[in-house]
Amino acid sequence: MNHTLTADIDFFAAALSQKIISAWQEDEAGVYCEVGRGIVEKYSSDSVRIRNIDTGKQSHYARDMTMFSTAE
Repeated sequence: MNHTLTADIDFFAAALSQKIISAWQEDEAGVYCEVGRGIVEKYSSDSVRIRNIDTGKQSHYARDMTMFSTAE
């Protein structure tokens, strides 16, 4: 079951528990596609920084343009 992260407390809990989350953004056709996956390293009211657990690459995603989810 997927859980959508929207509130600061959701990101705090995901970061604290080191849960892997997915970042999803709409493509040109309006379909959500996964654009990133990893562990929350930092978040603010505007963005979320995720570190890919395989490559270690850090990516930043705007919260107003991205949907975040985790599998429970």
